[in-house]
Amino acid sequence: MTTITETKCACPKCSCIVSLDTAIMANGKPYCSKACADGHPAGSTGCKKSGCGCG
Repeated sequence: MTTITETKCACPKCSCIVSLDTAIMANGKPYCSKACADGHPAGSTGCKKSGCGCG
C-alpha cells in the first residue's frame, strides 16, 4: 500500500509541491499558500515561493 504525503499545489499556475500535513485546504484541495487557496484575489501576487510565478 502506498501512502501519498506530498502533492502538487492545486493552483493551476503553481509549481509548488506541498505536504498534505501542512497544506492549506480549500474546497477539498491542497494549496501551498493562502493566496493560492483564495484564488489569488486582486492585489495578491503569487505565493511568494522562490521561482514560482503563479497568480
